[in-house]
Amino acid sequence: MNLSLRQIITFREVMRSGSISRAAKTVGRTQPAVSTMISTLEAELGFGLFLREHGKLTPTPEARFFLEECEDILQRLERTERTVDRIRALESGTLRIACHPAASSLFLPRLLTNFLKDKARLEVALIMRSSDVIEDLIASQQYDIGFSETPAPRDSIEQRDYELECVCVMPADDPLAAHAVITPDELDGKPMAMLFDSHASAIRTEASFHAAGRRLNKRIELRTFLPGLQFVAEGLCYMVCDMITAYSHLMLSPNASQLTIRRFRPKISIGVSILTPGYTPQSLNAKAFIARLDAATRTMQDEIDAVLDAPNRRLGETVR
Repeated sequence: MNLSLRQIITFREVMRSGSISRAAKTVGRTQPAVSTMISTLEAELGFGLFLREHGKLTPTPEARFFLEECEDILQRLERTERTVDRIRALESGTLRIACHPAASSLFLPRLLTNFLKDKARLEVALIMRSSDVIEDLIASQQYDIGFSETPAPRDSIEQRDYELECVCVMPADDPLAAHAVITPDELDGKPMAMLFDSHASAIRTEASFHAAGRRLNKRIELRTFLPGLQFVAEGLCYMVCDMITAYSHLMLSPNASQLTIRRFRPKISIGVSILTPGYTPQSLNAKAFIARLDAATRTMQDEIDAVLDAPNRRLGETVR
């Protein structure tokens, strides 16, 4: 058999209306065209669908049984069309995101929350992993999007890179807040919270102190910068941290006014990247979220710069 969707729809309309002429008006075709289509359908099926007596059509028992199958086919088609519409409108599908710790607490969840508000049928998986694990998850195509520290290039990953300046965080009422720029000279011997020794930020911070001939007093070692904000707020230490951690606090923390950020020189940057599988096409939802993540990352840079360029403005006064 070689049945067409048009044949099935036309047959259903003939059954519903009981008339070739009325069915022709419904489907927008001529009466002879509908008659020919029904005859062709009967030939394809190998049995009659109607008895034609005195200008009237009487459905055969086979026609009534076949109608049930046609209704099932058309209902499935309608469901498929609705699903396609939802996919096209970015309301359905799946999205798997792996995020490194700095962005996983506030920055990316807030962005994802706004993205999902009008997408009730979109299923999302969001996990926090270290950057090296995220790289492998994306390379193996287990996740659609990764947001991590910038990895070395590899063919199995497409990446969009950003260089984000690190900032110095201190209590708002600290004497060093009077400085627009903080250097190792100001932090000489003062207690610091830092990441573990092998992390790029720790290596570069230590190198900046060594080059300036100043003593680095590493009081608190961290796996991520976020808990360090509490230590800083209590006056236990200073911290040169990544921009995302500072920005997350700037956006949402209820005690943001307790802290101040300043530029740190010599400049230390940490690269972050949006990662996607290199050998797999991106879904429409993935493309849409990547566009939002890209815009949010650029906005973050602009807003942090605005705070850093106005030293008298406290953290939290520009972004809410």
